[in-house]
Amino acid sequence: MQNENLPTEELKKFGIINEDLSFSKKLKADDIQKFLQGYTIVADNENNRATFQLTENNTKLKVIFLERDKNLSEILDKSKEKIQYSETRSQYYVNDNRHSAQLGFSKQAFVFDKETNTIKEMDLIKNAHELTKIVSERKNQEEINQYKLELEKLKSFLQEKIGLYPEIAKKITNDLNIVSREIDTVNSITLDEKQIAKENNSKVQLNVNDKDMYEDSNRNREEQEELQSEEQKKSRKFRR
Repeated sequence: MQNENLPTEELKKFGIINEDLSFSKKLKADDIQKFLQGYTIVADNENNRATFQLTENNTKLKVIFLERDKNLSEILDKSKEKIQYSETRSQYYVNDNRHSAQLGFSKQAFVFDKETNTIKEMDLIKNAHELTKIVSERKNQEEINQYKLELEKLKSFLQEKIGLYPEIAKKITNDLNIVSREIDTVNSITLDEKQIAKENNSKVQLNVNDKDMYEDSNRNREEQEELQSEEQKKSRKFRR
């Protein structure tokens, strides 16, 4: 890894470093270290997103501009009530030289954590397992149904793109398998909920509406009353 050959002019252009070559104060020391190790910096501004990554032994800066389908402030505000979903897409066309063989699309979920009073952005593919666990633990059928719908929309999108991106078809297929697996998991959660409801309804029907049980109960009560009457008669005769 080389730091002396950083693309300083590009880094200054996007405000990642200052004129004196020091890194922006908006970046934490840990963020800077990760960036120099190849991690991506993400910058959001309402409906726009830009990602920055150092490549080729830190000598070049890879920049991707994305556009979000919803206003970020609105998403963050509504996420306090329920999980919000958003999509980001590349602003360039499919086979543009700047983004050849890149899908340029992602789907995120914004989850509010009441304990820490923070909003967590989670990718429906990269954070799939963790997100499914969070949704299931919230035990909100409306959120479970919405999550399943978002997964199904993502699955359809990926299926459409396999033929358009032959260079990365293997990666898309891998993402597709991840999404399909989570859909199966969500289906099992929904099935459990329906099964519980069905069992509860069955118990209510047996206790209230079962004709045979009702008649058996009346017959047992009548037999018990006759038996008690006979015992009382015998008791009176004995005392005489």
